[in-house]
Amino acid sequence: MVALPKKLADFTSDSSKISHFMTQELPLMRKATAVWLVENTSLTFAQIAIFCGLHELEVQGIADGDVASGIIGQNPILSGQLSREEIVRCEENSDAVLSLKRSVTSDVKPVSKKVGKYTPIARRQDKPDGIVYLLKYYPDISNGQIKKLVGTTDKMIESIRTRTHWNLKNIKPRDVVLLGLCSQSQFNEVIAQIKPAAEKEIEKPKKKIKAVKKIDKPKKD
Repeated sequence: MVALPKKLADFTSDSSKISHFMTQELPLMRKATAVWLVENTSLTFAQIAIFCGLHELEVQGIADGDVASGIIGQNPILSGQLSREEIVRCEENSDAVLSLKRSVTSDVKPVSKKVGKYTPIARRQDKPDGIVYLLKYYPDISNGQIKKLVGTTDKMIESIRTRTHWNLKNIKPRDVVLLGLCSQSQFNEVIAQIKPAAEKEIEKPKKKIKAVKKIDKPKKD
């Protein structure tokens, strides 16, 4: 449950507004939507915070560039979550609360198809470094395991395996966990699957040494 922003403390005298705030649906891509509203409207931080389900300080951080710096703004008008008229209405009245078009989010059904690993934009340039790290220290790791940790493609992995990547001279092995590409638990889970294969020695058939019959040398008289 999101805390009521201080700037709208006067809403406590209006139970209908409190009820609306506590039960309203939230937009898709909340932070991306907040970024767009901060950059393209004159709405107050409190109004944006309520609509996006964020703390007012988070919205202020977005405006200052301290929060969501790598997130691209999502236009809620183009996505059908807000109308221009609704934004104008709230810009003219700082006590007004933005109303989300409910049909947009209520009709969204969970997708059963497996979704690829998402990596924040700010971290995507670090992927090659992470791949080189995994290939260097865990040479038996498979493409599928790398993709699970880094969220990359087979084409990217192969270009680094074959040393044909266009920026290969600037790629350096760096820990995928420290880069923020995956969590320590995810890393441990994958590495645990690799170690048995890497540590298993291929047993070569031992050559049978034929016993040589000792021949007694004739004794000298």
